[in-house]
Amino acid sequence: MKTISIINLKGGVSKTVSAINIAYTLVKLHGKRVLLIDNDKQGNTSKFFGLYDPESKCGLSELLTVKEIVVDNVIQQTSYEGLDIITANMNLLRANKEILMDVSRPQQTRLRKKLVSVKERYDYVIIDNAPDINMTVVNALVASDDVLVPIKIDQFSFDGLEQILEQIEDVSEFNSDIRFAGCFVTMYQRNNVNQQGAELLEKQGYPMFSTRIRKTVKVDEMTFVGKPLLEYAKRSTACVDYVALVKEYLGLC
Repeated sequence: MKTISIINLKGGVSKTVSAINIAYTLVKLHGKRVLLIDNDKQGNTSKFFGLYDPESKCGLSELLTVKEIVVDNVIQQTSYEGLDIITANMNLLRANKEILMDVSRPQQTRLRKKLVSVKERYDYVIIDNAPDINMTVVNALVASDDVLVPIKIDQFSFDGLEQILEQIEDVSEFNSDIRFAGCFVTMYQRNNVNQQGAELLEKQGYPMFSTRIRKTVKVDEMTFVGKPLLEYAKRSTACVDYVALVKEYLGLC
């Protein structure tokens, strides 16, 4: 089982859309068994699959804070065979505080330890992280083999990259195998700003995927219909690009 964290400290860069489409592409085209983890208190990944419950006490926050809860207790099936999910809601705010206050057991390795019991059940775990560095995100990074960073070409997205690299370095104390697999450009448009921005990232030495996710209205539409691009608009440019991105990523493994 390989665990992938999708993260950027800036919002609005298509983290959730990327997590959903990468996960579903692995299931649909590569026959993989995938567990998707919503690690954002907004719960957008959970909402996408119609599984968001603001009152639920059976999600990621409880998995990380209640010692007796095992991962089987919080896994839910989506409507797509081979794709399961651990949901999130605003309880993650409480979870972050509780983890910090609970010094009776390790704080950073809880998710990794809980996931051990399902390592034979899934080929991939995809974690959709909040644009933040908190204890639930630290737990996600400690549990991860690879980190993927979606980037929208603007200065604000660039600014968070160094912080992400510093955080990866920090968690390597608990996870020496973590790898920054690379950045991939989202909402790409063929103009000078996008081309120059992508070139600047490469010049700064950040690992970059050659695949760029092109901007299309179909991405916005899929969030309303609640279907991954391969189900909703498989001929759209973004869908073609996510398929290519997953293929490129698998080539690195």
